[in-house]
Amino acid sequence: MTATLSTPRLATAPRTAPRRALVAGTVAGPLFLATGLVQGLSREGFGFGRNAISQLALGDLGWIQTISFLVTGALLLAGAAGLRRVLRGERGGTWAPALVGVFGASFWAAAAFDADAGAGFPVGAPDAATMTGHGAAHMAAGMIGYLSLCVALLLLARPLAARGDRAFARATRIAPVFVLAGFMASAASVMAFTAGAALGLLWLSAVLYRLNRPGAAV
Repeated sequence: MTATLSTPRLATAPRTAPRRALVAGTVAGPLFLATGLVQGLSREGFGFGRNAISQLALGDLGWIQTISFLVTGALLLAGAAGLRRVLRGERGGTWAPALVGVFGASFWAAAAFDADAGAGFPVGAPDAATMTGHGAAHMAAGMIGYLSLCVALLLLARPLAARGDRAFARATRIAPVFVLAGFMASAASVMAFTAGAALGLLWLSAVLYRLNRPGAAV
């Protein structure tokens, strides 16, 4: 009787773990953006039309954004681990999770290296005349992270299509174009940069959610 009762638990545990990890990855993007939105609307001198969310890590309350970077990175790395188990043996099942992991690690790098002050934030801080070393490292982390994400999305379109989700798979192949377009337009518009970054985060969340739906193989 004891063996009969314990068997389902043993069988369920390995199936539940990767799904929980995918949930962690799914909430990472919305949580990061919601935290940034609340801060951006409440902190003096910050404006979404002229400042990047990364700059919220500056100033007296900058620790909030730093924690947001760290938590988001941890959630994405958990999602990458779950994705690796869910996609084991499938096309894209090796590189896509690895690249999502790189994307997650880029948030930790962003926490370690602050963006430069500028465009009136923090209040009273002068604009950086030239890019500082930590500012350059912050920018490099973002570029590497989002390029990794774009390639990961292209790879994740394969298992989506294999599951019959062909329309969403096609959209997942197109999404990186808009993410990269936002980054390329960053010199002219901070809002375009923010929109591109937000799209990448939210689209990854949508992909992880769809791969984690009931009936998806684990």
